[in-house]
Amino acid sequence: MTENTTHGNDGQGHGALAGYRVLDFGWVLAGAIPGMVLADMGAEVVKVETRQRLDYMRMGRPIVGDQPDPEQNPMFHNVNRGKLSVTLNISEPDAVALAKRLVEKCDVVIENFSPGVMDRLGLGYETLRAIKPDIIMASISSTGQDGPLRDLRAYAPSIGALSGLDSTMGYEGGGPLGLKHAFGDICGALHAVFAIVSALYHRNRTGEGQYIDVSMLRATVVTQGAGLMEHALTGRALQPRGNYDPTMVPYGNYPCAPSPDGNDDKWLSIAVATESEWQGLVSAMGSPAWAKDQRFGSQYRRQRHRRELDALLSQWTAGHDPDVLTDLLQGHGVAVAPVLSAEERLFHPHFMERGLYRDIDHPALGAEPIFNLMWGLSKTPSAVGRHAPLMGEHNREVLCGTLGLSEAELAKLEERQVVY
Repeated sequence: MTENTTHGNDGQGHGALAGYRVLDFGWVLAGAIPGMVLADMGAEVVKVETRQRLDYMRMGRPIVGDQPDPEQNPMFHNVNRGKLSVTLNISEPDAVALAKRLVEKCDVVIENFSPGVMDRLGLGYETLRAIKPDIIMASISSTGQDGPLRDLRAYAPSIGALSGLDSTMGYEGGGPLGLKHAFGDICGALHAVFAIVSALYHRNRTGEGQYIDVSMLRATVVTQGAGLMEHALTGRALQPRGNYDPTMVPYGNYPCAPSPDGNDDKWLSIAVATESEWQGLVSAMGSPAWAKDQRFGSQYRRQRHRRELDALLSQWTAGHDPDVLTDLLQGHGVAVAPVLSAEERLFHPHFMERGLYRDIDHPALGAEPIFNLMWGLSKTPSAVGRHAPLMGEHNREVLCGTLGLSEAELAKLEERQVVY
């Protein structure tokens, strides 16, 4: 464990990982989330950035004004909160030397460049291990550090396609539409967190560091246990099937009365697994005559006639507010929930009471909602201690405080754009 310097983050220094220091070369979503989690859990996380190649999440349309501003991206703010930022121009040998000196002060190094990049920069695992034998290094990549697809150029849709996940997403009888969401990035990132804390536990027992190879592709494949098992047992591969479920009917999202201004569609998720739940649904609807039709007299028959059932159920839900139907159907033992928009989720009373978000003041945007970690620890609670860093905000604190550079040395490095 490395003794942390004080850096004004009230949320850090008291969590489960207090006392650990992380050097974070991660960028975009997959690379940023592991350091985010470790920072929330008390570790000091130093994010290495460069003005020569901005993190993609620092770019995009500005929230305030019309000029590009790397300090205004809300997603960057969410997944980089609690970190310190140093700007090192790693193309300069002196910047690489500074990074190596930081490694000496750290417990963990995180990166998600393409395989081989860290080696070419002079910052590969074998080099870092020679500097600090018990260092733990986690490399997150699309397809892993070796194998035929090692050098594949890939984005999130590529991972969805290769993993087989996209092949299951679409309408029944149609082609694959895909998830169109960075699911693979998040899978890889959270698996990396688990691997890092496991490696820290191992190091605490043995004194040994180690290298962690995280494949976003592999992490995404293992989330599809049902599909893998079905193929292993039956030889059938899952195909796009819309909202069809082989065991539950009705099952899907059903239209409700639109918002009062008529601008927003409203939907309700309904899932019925048992006969008693079906009877609860029928009772909540006021026992309409169509519900007694022999086509819907058993789960087997309802499954055979699910399209007719969905059409009739949609006619009923379309005349009601989703929140009213949620209370009604839940009272009759039916699994049901409104389909919330991002804004509705933000202000939902359950999420507000449970602390799904908290407001953090950021110098560029003021107060903004930042999501909290997905778990709570009773003895060592996590905390979002501070806003996401401005670029190079902690150059002096880290390079002079942690490494011991003088103000004059730092000024010269900045003048030469080594610290940049």
